[in-house]
Amino acid sequence: MSRLPFLFIITGIVGFVMYHAFSLLSLTGWLGDELRGPEGWFHAHLFVLGWATMLAMGAVYQLIHVILQSNIYSLFLGYCHYFLFTIGITGMLYGFIRAEVSWIAGSATLALCGLLFFGWNMAVTLFRASQWNPVTISAACACLYLVLTGLSGLLMGLDFAFGEWRGLHERLFGAHIWMGTLGWFGMLITGFSYKMLPMFYLSHDFSNRLQKVVLMLWNAAVLTGVVAFLTGMKDGLLWFALLLLTAAVLFYVYHLEQIQEKQHKSNPGPGIRWSVYVSRAFAAYAVALLIYSAQGTELLLHPRVVLLSGWVYLGGWVSLTILGYASKIVPFLWWTHKYGQMAGRPGTPLMAGMLSEKKVKWGLLAMVTASLLLVSGILINLAEVMMVGGTMLSLISIAYIANIALVFKR
Repeated sequence: MSRLPFLFIITGIVGFVMYHAFSLLSLTGWLGDELRGPEGWFHAHLFVLGWATMLAMGAVYQLIHVILQSNIYSLFLGYCHYFLFTIGITGMLYGFIRAEVSWIAGSATLALCGLLFFGWNMAVTLFRASQWNPVTISAACACLYLVLTGLSGLLMGLDFAFGEWRGLHERLFGAHIWMGTLGWFGMLITGFSYKMLPMFYLSHDFSNRLQKVVLMLWNAAVLTGVVAFLTGMKDGLLWFALLLLTAAVLFYVYHLEQIQEKQHKSNPGPGIRWSVYVSRAFAAYAVALLIYSAQGTELLLHPRVVLLSGWVYLGGWVSLTILGYASKIVPFLWWTHKYGQMAGRPGTPLMAGMLSEKKVKWGLLAMVTASLLLVSGILINLAEVMMVGGTMLSLISIAYIANIALVFKR
């Protein structure tokens, strides 16, 4: 097995610990400040790129092999992607801390080059395999949105440096956030879930029809939102994008129920069960937000609503889903790497013994509890509750990821 996925996963774990360590140092106080400043940019990019995207890309490099039953187009491009992206993100974070535009610009260019290598590698791999289904199309769309997110970030940087496009910066910023969150993470999680959940539940003979519905609705939501931001026609159009997204999430959750109904394994593991639970919670929030914002699209863009929705989506659904899947993927990858050739021989450890399911169960439960407390603080705009919830979440998260990282010592 290639070491490439491990490089991304281990670096993502380091990024995860760094994010929560810096959050502890500030007692999550940065949440109450203006997010569009150096400290907010630092925390946002460390969370989104330094850990979530880093770990997700590692999973892509490994799972694309499982999905296609073929190797990626170029391991060399994969390693180039890793080094350029890692160096670029590190430089960007340093630039945000020092508020130095030259550092941010140069490092962002390196990170973007890494993303372009990733996009090209995945595109050639998928087209050569020619296995077009909701899983592979979702993966292709996710990678495309990630590259477009990087390119829109580059355009924002050029505008910031030269100020040539008046009024376009805010529009690019909205499209940048929309594609990077809903496009990249949304398409990746839904698409890979179609493959991983049946695998962990041992589900067979369920209908795949809703996968195509979710794929179309989610893409329509992303594209509608991008058009709304780029054209400045957010009135009505942005709410319609939320309507499409809510429909996609509801169909997605219902499809997860269909997969569970056909299961032949009663216990897929607490991480997998929690991925389903948080998807249901995200669907409920999307419906509530849709009803609330029906009074006026401007409600969607209120800073408190944006912050709350960002935490529910990124800190809740995306983060907890990745952490839940990691509790199964990391032990599987490491066991296969270390003991795959020794399977069945006396003395070979069992995959189930690589990570304690009890610790995963209580760790995820504790993180969900702390996340709810943090979200409650944002909802009622009470800094003390946010501080307590954020501090609890960071401490528990570091303990949880340390437990997963210990797999590499076994």
